[in-house]
Order: sequence, then structure tokens, then C-alpha cells
Amino acid sequence: MPKLARELQAIEVARLTGDRLHMVGGVQGLGLQVNGASRAWVLRAVVGGKRRDMGLGSYPEVSLAMARKKAAEAREAIRQGIDPVAQAKGARSALRAAEAAALTFEQCAERYIKTHRAGWRNPKHAAQWESTLALHAYPVLGDLLVRDVALTHVMQVLEPIWTETTETAVRLRGRIELILDWAAARGLRDKDNPARWRGHLDKLLPKPSKVARREHFAALPVSEVGAFMVRLREVEGMGARALEFAILTAARSGEVRGATWSEIDMQAGVWTIPGSRMKAGKEHRVPLSDAALAVLAALPEGEPDDIVFGSQKGGRLSDMTVSAVLRRMGVPAVPHGFRSTFRDWCGERTNYPREVAEAALAHAIGDKVEAAYRRGDAFEKRRVMMQAWADFLARVEQPAQVVELRRAAGSAA
Repeated sequence: MPKLARELQAIEVARLTGDRLHMVGGVQGLGLQVNGASRAWVLRAVVGGKRRDMGLGSYPEVSLAMARKKAAEAREAIRQGIDPVAQAKGARSALRAAEAAALTFEQCAERYIKTHRAGWRNPKHAAQWESTLALHAYPVLGDLLVRDVALTHVMQVLEPIWTETTETAVRLRGRIELILDWAAARGLRDKDNPARWRGHLDKLLPKPSKVARREHFAALPVSEVGAFMVRLREVEGMGARALEFAILTAARSGEVRGATWSEIDMQAGVWTIPGSRMKAGKEHRVPLSDAALAVLAALPEGEPDDIVFGSQKGGRLSDMTVSAVLRRMGVPAVPHGFRSTFRDWCGERTNYPREVAEAALAHAIGDKVEAAYRRGDAFEKRRVMMQAWADFLARVEQPAQVVELRRAAGSAA
């Protein structure tokens, strides 16, 4: 039987010196490890046939009485076949795992945005996510542990804005759903997603199409666009030229403002917009009419990476610069509205097939079956159509005149 150390008193423990393990008695194997100014309790015991030194805390934070109590409990665990060291490691590991899983909804949202930010083409996208979540979701969900977010909380966020700002509410619902799906995939929640629409929220909230106040982009009637183009060509400035080019190509303002000379093939009459700049994420070829080429030919020649419609300070024009052209002209329309004018012209004044017009507008194909079978982009058909559009824009339509037909004098009643 090993020799038991003399049971030291608290004042004797306080006076121990010498860098070594000082046995303090009271519990077999309990000692105070002195190393300079550092002092810590150690229990030396045999566990599973091997000698183990178990730390019991530092001195004097852990008193002599508390050290003896902890040592006695560890000895009792060993007698019952339990490894106190392994048990303590397991407890620490479980605590770390619990802390890692105890993320709030706001923390998960921040991590989701950080992870996906690089994949979003438009820098404004992340800002929109952050602003809508901060304004509407965080006041209710922000401090909740993500594993505890339930239907009641989601409805508390969505119901107040569902009929007032429907488009924002719809986008917010989708963002909450994605964040909760992300959390589930990371093992942070194991419940159904309370923000999912189909088969769930669609039973509790009215369809967005039934309550949304749809606002269309202000556009000029087809009959007035020719006269407008005459006025536009008299306006000086890069904003006016960008707007003219956008109308001739039926392109979006952002696509025109971001165009570089490397995308333009003047000889072939083609503008190739890379997928990274397209709303649908796919490369889009635009056939350039004679009028569109004339706009480009009149611009200062630039290097391949230079912006075609550059601002005076360098770089691309702002969307407000192009919109300001219409305001100064007193025209009740917005740049995007001319895409609607073009679509109306296709449908009302021509026999071009719908799919050719939609391809010119670079609209995504909603029907999956149709999308699977339509592999081409109808480029040559679109070239003919865009030239016809440019020719139409070059004509000024005269308003119809109503002539009153009077009876000839002396005619029979």
C-alpha cells in the first residue's frame, strides 16, 4: 500500500516553495504543482493500468478544501471504472458543440450573405438582403436561436407587410427560407422550414398576385416613339447617346451603360454581352442595325476594356444620368419602358413570332419544355427584326385626322 502524505493545513500549503509537486495529503495522490509563481492542483492516480496526472484547477482560485473534494470525487469515479479525464474532455467537447450550434438567426444570416456574396453578380444584391432583413426580420428573428425560429415568428414578420409592400414581403420570405435551409444543412436546426411557401405559407397568406399593386414601367406609345427619336437625336451628351443605343437595341439600361468596346464587333455588326452582365446569367448576342452602328461610329474610339458610353469623370454612366435625359425632355417615360414599346411594336405592328421578340429582349423562357427544345437564339431572324425596328424609329407617324363629312347642298334627305 503506498505511503500516505501528511495532511497539510491551508497555511502550510500557502508557504510551499520549490518547483516540484508537493503532496498535501487528505486524498491519496493530491498535490500542488509549484512552478515559479504558478501553482496548480494535480491528482496523480492510476487509470486503466496507466498513471495519469489530472489537473484540478489553479491555486488559490481553487482552495485546499475544494481541491480535496474534487480529488475525492475523481477517486470515486475511478473506482467505478470511469476515466475522469476522458469524462472532462467529453464535457468540454459537448459544450463547444452546443456553443457552435447556438447561433442566432442574425448570425446565420450574416454568414449566409458572406458565403454567397461572391456569387451575386450585382453588388446591390447583398445590400438589399442586408437592408430588408435589418428592417423587417431582425426586430423579430434576430436574437432568436436559429433552431427556435417557428411559424409564429415568420408570420409576425410577414403579415404586417404582405399586402402593403407585397414585392418586398415576397423577397423577404424567400430570403428567410434560404437562411433557415442553410442553417438546417449546417446541422443548426432539425425542424421543417416555417418560411417555405408551397404547401405551407400559401395556405396562410393570400397569393401575391392577388394583393400586389403592380406598377408597370412608364412607356411611350408606339405611335409616338418616332417623333421622340427625332427630338432625342438633337440632345447632346453621352446620356442621350446611351439612351438612343438602348432603344435601338431594346437592351436594358445597365447592359448599355456597362458595355465595353471589346464586346462590340463593328464589322460583323454584333454586340456580345457576357453572361456575367446579363440578368439571366447567359451570354446574349445583339444584332446591330445600321442606326445602332452609326451611334457607335460617332463616339470617340476607345481601348478594348474602355466603357463605350463613358462618363466625363471616367467609368460608366449612372442610371440617373440616362433617366435625367427623359426628365429634361419632359417625356413621361423611363428608359426601361422603351423595351415595352418595342414589345408592343412587335405584337401590334409586325408578324414576327413571339419567341423572336422574347429572344431580342433576352427574356428567360418560363416553360421548361419550351426551353429544352429551343436551343438557338434566332439571331439571323432577330437581325432582320432589329433593322425593321430601327427603320420604324426613323419614321414620324402623323396623328390620324377626323374629317367631318357634310351633306352636299341640295342632296336628298
